[in-house]
Amino acid sequence: MNDLVRQHTALSESDLEWLHLLVSEWQLLSDLSFADLVLWVPTLDGTRYVSVAQMRPNTGPTSYQDDMVGHLVPRGRRPLLDAALDEGRIVREGDPEWREEVPVRVESIPVRREGRVLGVIARNTNLLTVRTPSRLELTYLQSASDLAQMIAAGSFPFPGQQVDMDASPRAGDGLIRLDADGIVQYASPNALSAYHRLGLASDLVGQHLGQLTADLAPARGPVDEAIVKLASGYAPREAEVEGNGGVIQLRAIPLKPKGTRIGSLVLLRDVTELRRRERELITKDATIREIHHRVKNNLQTVAALLRLQARRMDSDQGREALNEAVRRVGSIAIVHETLSQNLDERVEFDEIADRVLAMVAEISPGGVNCRRTGRFGILDAEVATPLSMVLTEVLQNALEHAFAPGESGSVEVAALRGGTREESRLLITVRDDGRGLPEGFDPQRTGNLGLQIVRTLVEGELGGSFDMVPAPERGTKVVLDIPVGAEK
Repeated sequence: MNDLVRQHTALSESDLEWLHLLVSEWQLLSDLSFADLVLWVPTLDGTRYVSVAQMRPNTGPTSYQDDMVGHLVPRGRRPLLDAALDEGRIVREGDPEWREEVPVRVESIPVRREGRVLGVIARNTNLLTVRTPSRLELTYLQSASDLAQMIAAGSFPFPGQQVDMDASPRAGDGLIRLDADGIVQYASPNALSAYHRLGLASDLVGQHLGQLTADLAPARGPVDEAIVKLASGYAPREAEVEGNGGVIQLRAIPLKPKGTRIGSLVLLRDVTELRRRERELITKDATIREIHHRVKNNLQTVAALLRLQARRMDSDQGREALNEAVRRVGSIAIVHETLSQNLDERVEFDEIADRVLAMVAEISPGGVNCRRTGRFGILDAEVATPLSMVLTEVLQNALEHAFAPGESGSVEVAALRGGTREESRLLITVRDDGRGLPEGFDPQRTGNLGLQIVRTLVEGELGGSFDMVPAPERGTKVVLDIPVGAEK
């Protein structure tokens, strides 16, 4: 709609925002009218109309099989559009049109804003299935007529009340028509069922909806007054009411077809099961985060015990082995700490990589600089946990064996995310400028416990590849190629 309005019309940005506000609301008008809606706006030169939006009803058959958005028609071809635009009134005159052997009643509703007519809504009703209307259908049609008059007068939609059509109640979910005093004149079967869920044992018709809703809700104090005003339809508002184990979502729409409030529409939906599932998910998420938090605490306790044991060791070799175990446990604890702060089982691995770098750098000679380039991105927990251990082992191996005590140098971790959307891969390169590999060293067959852990995790658990080769100029380069899920 933005492109069509800016390309073909002279409407301002504020006018365009008004049209967006209208389009966010007009599913209701379409459903209440049992009709298709097409929004026509005059072009810049005033010789044609361009259709910028279209809506089909959920409550009846469509009048248009094809998409009308983007169509241009000259003035004069559709007299009802001309009359509504020029005279600023709702036009219903004329015989039904025939489209593909289907009779269609056409009406035109001017869209007014601040005294100016911006465009015209063509309301097209399929008459093929016309029959004697029920009380529900009569209420729908009367409410649609009131809303159409409000659109023509510029009092609907309500400024600052843009509605999410997917989240708000619709006419078919439940509808209640109130008079000016807030007394129920009509309640649809779905609306009555929703109030029975709240604990109502009688009918709704003839009752003051605001006071009844406040009585069914368990809240006390100022909340009661707010519920009374909302359910009485004095202002355009939305809220949820909970009682008797049920939850209903309410939306009030004051009706002022001639400038004076004559009553209200209250749309409502039973969202009891939806809110129950949301609460279960919240509880589940909180439980998972608490589990990760406790695992992290337990791992830190294990690391502390290993550290204490290392201090008591007389053997330097045994002490170093325990310190390596401390770092391995610590790398897993970092992942669980990050997961305990998230709502899902995915983590931003860049933060974890930086913390692993800082942890391993504690053992590095004073002259060795550790840094990261590139971006790991977001990874699933099942990838992040083994990858943190792999990164710890590779870095620890580089810092221990690439440099002599007191020797300066650098270690760089480079990450590159690539591949297709469905099969994303992570290429990690750890490069040092140290002494290089020993003569005849084969990383696939030889190596210490750390390299054995790396091979097992990368090839077995992560399904990737691992290689360790001499760097082009000096030092060693470790290359990890790992399949990862698509970054969301």
